[in-house]
Amino acid sequence: MTASIPPRWVLRHPHWPLIALHVPLILQVPVYTILGMDGPPGNPVAAILGTAAAGAIQLRHSLAAARGERPAGWPWSLAALVLLADLPIWWLGSNWEGLGIFALASMLTLLRGGWVLAAAATLQLTAHATREVLSMLQSQSTIPQALLLGMYTVVVTGLYAAALVGGARLVRLLNELDAARTELAATAVGEERIRVSRDLHDLLGQSLSAISLKGDLALRLLTRDVAAARAEIESLTGVARDALHDVRAITRDQHAVSLRTEIDGAAALLGAAGVDTRLDVADLGSLPASAQSALAWAVREGTTNLLRHSEAGSCTITLSRQYGRIRLEIVNDGVRGVAGVGSGSGVGSGSRVGSGSGLAGVAERAEAAAGSFEAGVRDGRFRLSVEVPEEVA
Repeated sequence: MTASIPPRWVLRHPHWPLIALHVPLILQVPVYTILGMDGPPGNPVAAILGTAAAGAIQLRHSLAAARGERPAGWPWSLAALVLLADLPIWWLGSNWEGLGIFALASMLTLLRGGWVLAAAATLQLTAHATREVLSMLQSQSTIPQALLLGMYTVVVTGLYAAALVGGARLVRLLNELDAARTELAATAVGEERIRVSRDLHDLLGQSLSAISLKGDLALRLLTRDVAAARAEIESLTGVARDALHDVRAITRDQHAVSLRTEIDGAAALLGAAGVDTRLDVADLGSLPASAQSALAWAVREGTTNLLRHSEAGSCTITLSRQYGRIRLEIVNDGVRGVAGVGSGSGVGSGSRVGSGSGLAGVAERAEAAAGSFEAGVRDGRFRLSVEVPEEVA
């Protein structure tokens, strides 16, 4: 059996059920007193005014408890409620007992400290039980009957008071649940925006670079080789079509990248750009989806980074396996001025690389796959490396 989330209207207005829980107890006392359910009828005006005052005080206490706080001047309002509940009972009898529930509930809500709370609750219950026992003995009832009724008064008063306290705490939990629900929704929206922004950057970065490269190449070939220029333009339209498909897939979070496809595409694109590309890619077999995704995005972003920010004449893409980990390394000789260098390892290192979001996205994906990321200049060459485990827990 699975727990269900309360309806939205309950989360938005949880205080109304709590108020409704008080209403029968507020109405009970004046009705019993006016009708004289136990003894002669009482003064209707006094009964209504006294009950209204006690009910208003109790509602103030309960609604404050539902907010997780105690109202201002609560010692005075608690004292007034106890007096309203305990004094009239000695001449109005059981008709007035319902207000004892309010007094006990307010004590349980407002008082702190085990001994203080226990003493106050005991005195409150003892006063009502004693009144019932004495009333029964005066009516010629037996001692066992009187004691039984006194115990019944204690149990009923305690149960109703617990219901009021539990109702206030339930409302407080519902308020916290609604706040958490709102926060989670805002977090989910923010994460989705970050995902779309990152995926658009990583996908369109390479696609737009390829379109620009092929367009320039087609313009240069128009005067020399029309057939080759036509082929480049046809290839350009294919890249544009693929980019449109990728954008639509991103909005539905259905875009999947293939490591082999990205490596082949990177080699073709770099070759078209005149970059001498060498591949040293072992047959790694099947990889976990998170690892394959992290490596594929690294290949795509590394290629885009090379085309946009370097003057590389050669590039090496190496993929190797060692000690249960897969390592991708992209090295080029086109260092032109590196905006930033950084590295990260493990989950949650939170590295941000450079001023752009491309390499930072590679770092985030590597961390998500329990891997590590590093990018920087070494020996006059720019190196980008990503390492992920073969098996991700």
